[in-house]
Amino acid sequence: MIKCAVIGAGRYGTNIIHAFRQLEQQGIAKLVSICDTNFDVLNSQCKKYNVKGYLDYKEMFEKEKIDAVAIATPDHLHRDIAVYALNSGKHILVEKPMDVTVEGCLEMIKAAEKNNVLIQVDFHKRYDPYHQQLCKDVRSGKFGTIEYGYVHMEDRIEVPAVWFSSWAQFSSPVWFLGVHFIDLVRWCLQSNGKYVFATGSRMKLTKMGIDTYDSISAKVVFENGVSVTFDTCWILPEKFEAIVNQSIRFVGTEGIIECDTQDRGTRLCSTKNGMETYNLGFILETQDRYGNTVYKGYGIESIADFVYNIQHLKNGGSFENLKKYAISAFAEDGLEATRIATAIHRSLDTKEIVHI
Repeated sequence: MIKCAVIGAGRYGTNIIHAFRQLEQQGIAKLVSICDTNFDVLNSQCKKYNVKGYLDYKEMFEKEKIDAVAIATPDHLHRDIAVYALNSGKHILVEKPMDVTVEGCLEMIKAAEKNNVLIQVDFHKRYDPYHQQLCKDVRSGKFGTIEYGYVHMEDRIEVPAVWFSSWAQFSSPVWFLGVHFIDLVRWCLQSNGKYVFATGSRMKLTKMGIDTYDSISAKVVFENGVSVTFDTCWILPEKFEAIVNQSIRFVGTEGIIECDTQDRGTRLCSTKNGMETYNLGFILETQDRYGNTVYKGYGIESIADFVYNIQHLKNGGSFENLKKYAISAFAEDGLEATRIATAIHRSLDTKEIVHI
């Protein structure tokens, strides 16, 4: 049984806890402990899930026997925790982005290689079955040679203004949202970024005292010649019908594919909430025949995949096979996504084309 811990037990850390606890019920993993610097959050989660809690991750590593740890802290805090965990011999799952600097990613990769442990980045867009089919069709040549593509990913303003108001100024729409689709496009095209040009706007959030970009538009040209535009923002109105508005499309010499992953076809309206749309493919809460709560969807599958990969390695499997056959995003994928994202931000600063 793989002994797991979670660092960062807030909004997304809760999803990780759910995934690990379900694997515990299957006899595959055990959630040993959780860590969060917010005492109230930690205390609440420990009581809810009946698990040990720590305010200091270093103390947790000293006192608990842990094989693997998931890191769900704010973006800019990944590096030090990840490097410490890797140097402590732990496999890590790190929420996207892997780090907000190329140097941080390289330091993490060096620590993983030194200690022969796994880095996996939770780019869960790869696990959406619609995206998997899109990727399969693009790679098969169904649309001929891809010439260009377009992505948009947008959040309601409550995300930076309410959910993550304490650290949104250290992030941006590209770091928080765009890297998801940067990775997905890289994965589909099997090509790294070559150069970028980006523009951005700072208006609404700065007036609210949150010093970050409202929106960023970036044109990324990949090494295979494909040009993809990434439009990201996190200032959609509070009354927009979904937390996330998102889509991806590619145009090739022999066809086109478009995937709207916000409007999945079910719309509803209630007096309480107004207009809404569901994305039940991400996380769906159900019950089994014994009345136990069960979480399904690609937001859970991507986390469980981390444990299955560790299980594969512990059973004598090779990392080469994982890289060849798994859909997982590993350290090199996280690094390349960060290379593109940092180049986008350099372009914003310099107002020039930036080569990656």
